[in-house]
Amino acid sequence: MAMVLNTQRSKLARCYGLAGVGGFLILAVGLFKSVTAVPQPAIAIPPQTLQETGLYADFATLRIDPSHLAFSPQYPLWSDGAIKRRWISLPPGSTIDGSNPDSFVFPVGTKFWKEFSFNGQRVETRYLERRADGQWLYAAYAWSADGREAQLVSPRGKRGAYPLAGGRTHTIPGVNDCKACHQGGPSEVLGFSVLQLSPERDPNALHAELKLDQGVDLKDLVDRGLVVGLPASVLQTPPRINAASATERAALGYMHGNCGHCHNAQGPLQNIGLFLRQSIEGNGQAAIASTVSHAVRKPAPGQSPDAINRVEPGYPERSALMQRVSSRYPALQMPPLGTELVDDEAVALLYRWIAERGESRKEAHLHQEGR
Repeated sequence: MAMVLNTQRSKLARCYGLAGVGGFLILAVGLFKSVTAVPQPAIAIPPQTLQETGLYADFATLRIDPSHLAFSPQYPLWSDGAIKRRWISLPPGSTIDGSNPDSFVFPVGTKFWKEFSFNGQRVETRYLERRADGQWLYAAYAWSADGREAQLVSPRGKRGAYPLAGGRTHTIPGVNDCKACHQGGPSEVLGFSVLQLSPERDPNALHAELKLDQGVDLKDLVDRGLVVGLPASVLQTPPRINAASATERAALGYMHGNCGHCHNAQGPLQNIGLFLRQSIEGNGQAAIASTVSHAVRKPAPGQSPDAINRVEPGYPERSALMQRVSSRYPALQMPPLGTELVDDEAVALLYRWIAERGESRKEAHLHQEGR
């Protein structure tokens, strides 16, 4: 039995890119640069079952441990219509450093879970844990068809996890796929931020999943003493995206939650010059300036020749942004990972926003002419 267990650990170590150090294993991924952490020996192999991560107080009844806090970002990432539930767990006595409100710093031992369900059936639960060396451990667990157990998925992910429309299937992403999004900005944690948890919620945000009374928001976290160091201005005036219209606010919010983790001014794609991540100022100007009437640098394969701008006010059909979010042709589609289906509600919202942008431009022109 001991030989079998050792063999299994060796296989996991090779799969997860683990290196032996002094008889222990540490995860060989890039350091979380927001904090100076002292590396400590740690076994960084994810638990074999979801039950072992500590999410549930009673796994038989799937009762969540009450010490974990449910939360819901106001602009959630869309994943082929999956219904999601999310929880955060902080070590007792620890706090989140909010001194940089655009990038929370989480204490060692912080855990996150995100559960995906389709048509009432749990399909996967993703797991993040802040390790003692400052790194984040990534894992995903696939639920059995009867919903009685959830086993660790290979670091390569799992295709065909659940059937979707049009013969497509939901894919549980691999570790490197997760990192491609999570490591695209100033913080590896997505969906848990000052803007996403602001009590000044956008009533028109797409795909909002939980009501406020079912989870914590920024005010709750501050009142409980779990987030410290936030600037007084953030506490006095909850952040929101200030936009020219309700449609624009929702559109900018959708792009923040679904595109901004890669397209921002701090990540590896900053040279593209597409800045869809909202800062706490929330005025949306960077996103508008880098999309509206902004020329496409290099057309993607399958993009129509008349799509010369990322957003052409008044002409959604010839806006490159619309063509990319409306497609699931691999070389053209956006987002490139995490979805198999087109988000029809998002397409309708962005179409309306671009059309209204054209109307606003016409009205401004007529007003100037009337002078």
